Amino acid sequence: MTDWLKDIREAAGRMDDADERLADICPVVLESGAIRKVGAFLQDQDYRRVIVTADKNTFAAAGEQLMESVTEAGVNASVTFISPDEQGDVIADERSIVQLLLDVKSTKADAVVALGSGTLHDVSRFAAYSAGIPFVSVPTAPSVDGFNSKGAPLIIRGEKITIQSIGPAAIFADLDILTAAPRTMVAAGFGDMLGKCTSLFDWKFGSLTADEPYYEIVAEMTTKALQQCVDHIDAIADRTPEGIRVLTQALIESGFAMLLFGQSHPASGAEHHLSHYWEMAFLREGRRAVLHGAKVGVACAEISQLYHRLDAENSLPVAEEQLERVRTELAKVPSPETLRAWLRKVGGPASIQELDIDPELLKRSLAEADQIRPNRHTLLRAVNDQRRK
Repeated sequence: MTDWLKDIREAAGRMDDADERLADICPVVLESGAIRKVGAFLQDQDYRRVIVTADKNTFAAAGEQLMESVTEAGVNASVTFISPDEQGDVIADERSIVQLLLDVKSTKADAVVALGSGTLHDVSRFAAYSAGIPFVSVPTAPSVDGFNSKGAPLIIRGEKITIQSIGPAAIFADLDILTAAPRTMVAAGFGDMLGKCTSLFDWKFGSLTADEPYYEIVAEMTTKALQQCVDHIDAIADRTPEGIRVLTQALIESGFAMLLFGQSHPASGAEHHLSHYWEMAFLREGRRAVLHGAKVGVACAEISQLYHRLDAENSLPVAEEQLERVRTELAKVPSPETLRAWLRKVGGPASIQELDIDPELLKRSLAEADQIRPNRHTLLRAVNDQRRK
C-alpha cells in the first residue's frame, strides 16, 4: 500500500465507527501501466462477466488496453457506449442509467467497469448499485474528485440531485493514460480541487454558526490535498507525469475525505451549488454542457469575491460573538484575483464570460443556488436567508 493510502487509513482509524470508515477505503493503483492490472483484479474477485461503461472518446483513449487486460484474464467483457443527448453530450440522466441497466440485465454482468471521467462514473455507480453489483473505476482523465465517491450526482427530470449509492471496489488510475488527457480535462480537475478553497470555509462556517458536524482530521486531509495542487501548479499546467500524479492523488484523497466524513461538505460548498445551478440552466436552454470542474473553478472565484466583499463592507450575517472566528477562517480563502490567476495558469476558464454565463444568470444563481442543498449552512445561505426575511 502506498504511503498516502496508509495515512488515510490511519486517519480513519482515529475516527468514530472506524471499522465502517476503513471499509470504504478501496484499493488504489496509481501508476504507469495500472490499466494492465484490471483483468487480474477482476479474476481474483471471481467476476466472470463485466460490462465496460464508456463513450467514444474514453474508449479511444483506453478501451483497447482495458479489453486486452480483461480478456487475457479470462473474463467475459462487453461494452456499453452511453448515448449522447441532443446536444452531443453524455450526461448522467434517466436515459443513460436505463441504457446501462438494461445491458447489465441482458448480459447478467457480475460487475461494471467505469472507463471515463465523472459522468460515466456516476452512471456506472448508480446502475451497479441498482443492480446490486460492484463497480470498478478506471479514470481516463484527472478531471473530478468523484471517482471514489458514494454519491451519484444525476440529472432527473432536468434537476440535479445527488443519490447515495456505492463507491468503487477498486481504482486503477493509469498515469500514462491520465497524462495524455486533454488539457481542458486536466484544468477541470484542478478547478474541482480549487473549489475546496471555499468549500472548506463553508464547512467551517456551518460548524461555527449552525453546529454542523465537523472533523478536523478530514479538513486537514482535504487542505493538504489542495495545497499539493497549488504547490505543483507548474507541473500540472505542463501536464508532466509528476504533475498529473499529484493532481490525481489529490482528487482521490478528496474523494476519500468525503467518504470518511460521510457527506460532501469537505469538498462541496456554495461554489458547487452555483455550478449545479448553471448546469441545470444550460440543460433547460438546450445548451452544450460545460465540464464540471471548469464551472466549479469559476464559481469558486465568484464566491470568494462575494465573501470578501461582504467582509470588507462589514456586512457578514454573523452574530457578534462569532464574527472574529468567521473572519479568521475567511482570511484563509484566496482572493478572487489569485484564484483566477491559478485557473489561467493551468489553461482553464477563469471568468463567467469564458463559460458563456451572462451576468443575469450569475445574479440569479447567487440569490437561489443555496436552495439546491437547503440543509447546508453555507455563508451564501446565511446571506440569502437574511435577504428573504
